[in-house]
Amino acid sequence: MKKYFIGGLAFTFMVVPFQVSAETTEDDGEKNEYLIQFDGPAEKGLLNAFGVEGEDILHEYDYLPVHLVELSDAQADSLENHPHVAALDENAEVTTMAQDVPYGIDQVQSTDAQAQGIEGDGMSVAVLDTGIDASHEDLADNVVDGYSVFTDSENSNPFNDGNGHGTHVAGTVAAVDNDLGVIGTAPEADLYAVKVLSNEGSGSLSGIAEGLEWSIENDIDIINMSLGGSQGSSILEDFTDLAYEEGSLVVAAAGNEGNGFGFFDTVGYPAQYDSAMAVAAVDSNNQRASFSSAGPAVEISAPGVDILSTVPNNGYDSLNGTSMAAPHVAGVAAQVWQSKPELSNAELRSLLNDTAAPLGAQRDYGNGLIQTLDAIND
Repeated sequence: MKKYFIGGLAFTFMVVPFQVSAETTEDDGEKNEYLIQFDGPAEKGLLNAFGVEGEDILHEYDYLPVHLVELSDAQADSLENHPHVAALDENAEVTTMAQDVPYGIDQVQSTDAQAQGIEGDGMSVAVLDTGIDASHEDLADNVVDGYSVFTDSENSNPFNDGNGHGTHVAGTVAAVDNDLGVIGTAPEADLYAVKVLSNEGSGSLSGIAEGLEWSIENDIDIINMSLGGSQGSSILEDFTDLAYEEGSLVVAAAGNEGNGFGFFDTVGYPAQYDSAMAVAAVDSNNQRASFSSAGPAVEISAPGVDILSTVPNNGYDSLNGTSMAAPHVAGVAAQVWQSKPELSNAELRSLLNDTAAPLGAQRDYGNGLIQTLDAIND
């Protein structure tokens, strides 16, 4: 499932397989720039011996015996094999390290809001999940605090995500706006790693309740639960209700059990609870994902198919699921709440639903695709 990759500098090297003798000194063909490092004295003398004129020497470095020169293919091949040349590299082009904007960030209008300086600044988002790799290059600046419901050595550290799920969710919420990897929906939001799922990806109702309690105690603005099960609990419902009553916006993945042949209710828990926003998944064409759960509790939709985000060890990967859709909603909520701090959580929730773009049947899409800018401008 994990296929990590790290964006970096792009280098292109071209060597033309053209054999020449050591005595060849000139070539009328096109010249390219090369960095040449010498191993021994008589640097310019050696260049001159191979027909390199003064105007072809573009730069001489002070701290290493290196020159930037223009060479023909024949000169480059001959010099590369000379015993007093330590290295000869074509002067390859480099570019800035690329940052991708995952399609979902555009699809929910987060990019438009970011262009106006609305990036979730000052908003706190608790990610109740497998933990967050707090050392990740794209998350480290935003991970503020954390808590683990586990006491064993492998799972007691909320900043050690041995599974990757929580780190992926966190990136969609608030990957930093830099020259690396990806950008999240709310790249200035504060992330809180609340580890309620083990490195194997499993947890319990009691653990989720404990994570909700910690979030309440720490006055978290938005609680994201990209987790769930087919069985609920009145106690878990009470904790979810309490978090909402205390002012948090609670966001939960609807589940990945499909649409129940068009009439069965497949939404899991805690998304089933009235106090949680149940999030369904759509693809890049705003079509319901085949795996996305459906039923009366579905409240809103967000991208959840082939979502690129952060994974542990400075990696990036694309995953599917309503688990990937929910953090889009959490991040959008952080943006909108930043712009409208006077709203209560209930008022914010109503605004997000009222300004969503209708997509189809309520049991499949809820009120439609969440839209950041439309909510901000409403």
